[in-house]
Amino acid sequence: MREIALDTETTGFDPLTGDRIVEIGCVEMLNHVSTGRVFHRYINPERPMPAEALAVHGLTDEFLSDKPVFAEIVEEFLEFIGDARLVIHNAEFDMKFINAELARLGFQSLPMSRSFDTVALCKKRFPGAQASLDALCKRFGIDNSNRTLHGALLDAQLLAEVYLELMGGRQPGLVLTETREATALTTAAQRTLRAPRPHAPTEDELAAHAEFLKKLNNPLWLAAEAAE
Repeated sequence: MREIALDTETTGFDPLTGDRIVEIGCVEMLNHVSTGRVFHRYINPERPMPAEALAVHGLTDEFLSDKPVFAEIVEEFLEFIGDARLVIHNAEFDMKFINAELARLGFQSLPMSRSFDTVALCKKRFPGAQASLDALCKRFGIDNSNRTLHGALLDAQLLAEVYLELMGGRQPGLVLTETREATALTTAAQRTLRAPRPHAPTEDELAAHAEFLKKLNNPLWLAAEAAE
């Protein structure tokens, strides 16, 4: 199963008021495990960077001035994600920005059904607990010490690790499999072969059985012997 952990950085909170994507990061996963393939682009938003957004990701107008606009990377982006499920932390936010960019260029929108929201999953699994990416990294012991500012690729990489833990850990079922195998091996190692017990009764056993039958009222054994 191919999935893409995805994150974006933007100039603000609402594409309907003119905010744009300035960075997009994607990490490919197969069966919940990162493959090492990534897609990462900085994007010229074609508008000034508000101070509030700059404080979050640190991407200045000067830095972004020579970067490609979204129209120049859109086909490469769509080719990379293909038809994979998009794993996103707070999917509604990123999906609305991606679809706004696609709509500007006349591309078909990506349906929300393609996205998997890890925030919603965290709230279901850990009700009342913080669901931020930093909080989840702390919960699962994931090193996020390089995350001094938000960055789309770094956050997508951290999200891929968090998602892996949310789906059961690095090797789901391995511990159970190892336990079963170890039990089977231990049982086989402890089993000792014994000589088969002779089933024919001894003379003493036959005599003891006959005495026992005398104490019973019309025992079935004697009736069976008489019938033979």
